[in-house]
Amino acid sequence: MTELKELALWNYADWAAAISVLVLGGFLIGGAFAITRPQDEVLGHPKGLYMLFFAEMWERFSYYGMRALLTLYLVKHWLFDDSNANLIYGAYTSLVYITPVLGGWLADKYLGQRKAVLFGAVLLTAGHFFMAFEGDGSGYANDSTVNIFWLALALIIVGSGFLKANISVMVGQLYPRTDIRRDSAYTIFYMGINLGAATGVLIAAYIGETVSWAWGFGLAGFGMLLGLVVFVLGKSLLRGNGESPVPAKLKEKVAGLNLEWLLYVVGLVGVAVIWVLIQYQETVGWILLLSGILLLGYVLQQALYKLPGEDGTVSKGSTTGIFYGGVAALLVAAALMFYQNGTSLISNAVGGLGLILVIAASAMEAKKSENYARDRVFAMIFVILLMPLFWGLFEQAGGSMNLYTDRHVDRGGIPTTFFQSINPIYIIVLAPLFAAAWQWMARGGWEPSAIAKMGLGIVQMGLAFVVFVWGAEQFSVTGESGALLTPVLFLFLFYLLSTTGELCLSPVGLSAINRLSARHMASLMMAAFFFGTAGGNYVAGFMGSLMGEGEGGDMTREAALEVYWAMGLVAVGIGVFVTIVSPLVKKLMHLDKLTDDNVGDDLAGQSEGPGEAQGAGIHPEVKG
Repeated sequence: MTELKELALWNYADWAAAISVLVLGGFLIGGAFAITRPQDEVLGHPKGLYMLFFAEMWERFSYYGMRALLTLYLVKHWLFDDSNANLIYGAYTSLVYITPVLGGWLADKYLGQRKAVLFGAVLLTAGHFFMAFEGDGSGYANDSTVNIFWLALALIIVGSGFLKANISVMVGQLYPRTDIRRDSAYTIFYMGINLGAATGVLIAAYIGETVSWAWGFGLAGFGMLLGLVVFVLGKSLLRGNGESPVPAKLKEKVAGLNLEWLLYVVGLVGVAVIWVLIQYQETVGWILLLSGILLLGYVLQQALYKLPGEDGTVSKGSTTGIFYGGVAALLVAAALMFYQNGTSLISNAVGGLGLILVIAASAMEAKKSENYARDRVFAMIFVILLMPLFWGLFEQAGGSMNLYTDRHVDRGGIPTTFFQSINPIYIIVLAPLFAAAWQWMARGGWEPSAIAKMGLGIVQMGLAFVVFVWGAEQFSVTGESGALLTPVLFLFLFYLLSTTGELCLSPVGLSAINRLSARHMASLMMAAFFFGTAGGNYVAGFMGSLMGEGEGGDMTREAALEVYWAMGLVAVGIGVFVTIVSPLVKKLMHLDKLTDDNVGDDLAGQSEGPGEAQGAGIHPEVKG
């Protein structure tokens, strides 16, 4: 381990890390003060919001501390080439967002959100600590310790699946559906977790890059352990939300085990499966395609044929043949693409036919009867389909942009990982302004719709790349080695535009999904939202890998800028289109017909507190 520097020798990075420790400590003291107040609400929001804020903050501390290090760790320690490092990064981050499908479904059906989050936090803590085993540094081809590295990634991926979608749902459960504080609450939640992201980069990643990989990853694991402790101790602040819908069923014996423990075993089996998958990154892409078709097909099937309309009846299913035929055609097209390792005229034709059939069945059902819940699912699917585009661009930050910064930006001696903190710092500064702006515009009646906000977010993400490439081509300077270096100003502008785009899209999308979902489908729809993000993360890794093609797997400055420019222009065009059609999608939301769920005092014993058998919804029997 490197010896600590004398105070007189500290540079900018050392001071930034030290200040981050002080800021983090200040927030922790303030948070402890807030959630221990006798009042039910603090600063206009339930205390449970702040507990979830701090639990997720520590999860983000560990995740982003590791994320900032991962690509550099793969290239510099395990000696992967740039192309493979980007693919691994993309496969890892995409699986982090696809596993919430299983975690969300199990929470909806059996575990409830609280137990799912708790189990996920345990797996995450173990995974981050396993990342501290770094081997002898001889590279992945010569060091068997790489298998522990794959295990660590698998634990983090499955742990995120149980935690990610469910903790976001729990935020929404603290508010009535028509509460105008919801967007503000999600933005505050988003700001809080980005405090963890920023400090994770400035502390854990800094130690990993400048002192020791093992110490950096180990510190990230310690942060996750603190998040687990906060969540356990703050249970009473959830007001009984997030408990199992079938507590008695969890105690039933299945194969000699309580169902609850059997579900945890299923999670561990999932770790073993992911351990294999993460080593074959291209397979992850095909799995994403197939599971995406199945997931959206299931969501649509539930919307078309299971959700009752306004007259209380469900569809008779006269269009099921058309619908299932369309889904089958889409699956056949995906199978053809897998077999051919790419698209062809036949696969495109079969896929197009399948899409037409699914749309036709949906349109025919929509004409038969009025069904607000079904229409809202249509709107949510539109939101979900925007995710791969936005996150495919945004997640270049941790992959190709991280490598570009390391080699082709005039950093002035600042560690590469530090630039990963710009985005969360911008969010901490800007999120309160966005939260206040949305509430102010809502009161005035001229707030943009959720879809319009998201369209503007995609435009800004595209402009981030356009501005960065323009700056790199017009204002580059020559470094000491004679290589062209992009001025660091344009890296700050890139993160500024991508952050304002994120604030227009991600918290707004989270709020929209939670607000529009039927209660029994809430975690599933949130998981589908994260699934769209998973697709974007894989796309990010795939696009990053293309920048190294033809160059021995190493990314060149020219190839990167060419791809960035194309991605930026496409994003701007799509964002403009989304903004234009946003009024049509808003009609599908039927916002004027939304009603609050009758929750808050509907669970037996909810007011008794955690000390009683029925306390806080441990056994949520409905009153009356």
